Amino acid sequence: MAKNYYYNKKKAGSKKLSKILSIIILITGAVIFLYVFFPFFSWQIYFAPIFASQKISAPIPQADLVTGLSVADLLSAAGSSITKDFTDAYNWYPYDENGGEIKTTYTLSIPKLNITDAIVTNKDTDLSEHLVQYNSDSVPPNPGNTVIFGHSTLPQLYDPENYKTIFANLYKLEVGDKVIVKVANIEHSYKIESITVVEPEDTSVLAQNFSDSFLTLITCTPPGTVWKRLILKARIDPVR
Repeated sequence: MAKNYYYNKKKAGSKKLSKILSIIILITGAVIFLYVFFPFFSWQIYFAPIFASQKISAPIPQADLVTGLSVADLLSAAGSSITKDFTDAYNWYPYDENGGEIKTTYTLSIPKLNITDAIVTNKDTDLSEHLVQYNSDSVPPNPGNTVIFGHSTLPQLYDPENYKTIFANLYKLEVGDKVIVKVANIEHSYKIESITVVEPEDTSVLAQNFSDSFLTLITCTPPGTVWKRLILKARIDPVR
C-alpha cells in the first residue's frame, strides 16, 4: 500500500523565520560586543604602551592607565556614549561654570598632526562644526588659560579637516611640540609643556591662570571612547 507524505509549509516557514531571527540576534550581539570591547582591546594592545612610555603627568596612577579598565568601566562608558551627545561640549562638563563674557573666533594649527587653520569659537558648543573654546574670560594671546575642546574618534578614521575626528591623533603629541593660533591674522606660537590624563569629573584642568598666556587642549581618551580626558597644556612661546 502506497504511503502519502504531506509537506507542512507552515512549519517549514516557521523554522526559516526562526533561523533568520537567530542570525539577526547573533549579528546584533556581535556588534554590541565589538562596540564595547574593541576600544578596550585597542587600548591594551596599542594605546596603553604609548601612554606608559611617554612622560605623562597623570593624577591617575600609571598602572591604572595601562591596566585599570574593567568590564564595569566599559559598560558604563558605553552607556554614557549612547545616552549623551558628546559633540555638544556642554555635556563634557555640564556642571562647571565657565564664566566670562568674551565672544571670539580664531584658528588653530598643529603642524605635527597636519591640522591647519581649524576654527575655534565660543559662540556655541557644537563640536561637529568647529573646535570649542569652553571659557569666555580669556582669548589668546592675552594672559589667561584658554580651554579648547575637540572631538575624537578611532584613529583609523582621522581626518584633520573633519571636526568629529580632528583630535583623534592628539595622543601623538609630545612635550615641546608646537600649537599655533591665528587671531586677527596674527600667528602666535605655543609650546606644549605637559600632558595629563584625568577622570572626566576632574574640573581642575579648567582652572584659570592669568600669570601667562596658556592653551589647554582637551579630548576624550583612549580615542573612540569617553573613558578619560587627555589634557595638553601649552604656554605661549615668545621665540618664533
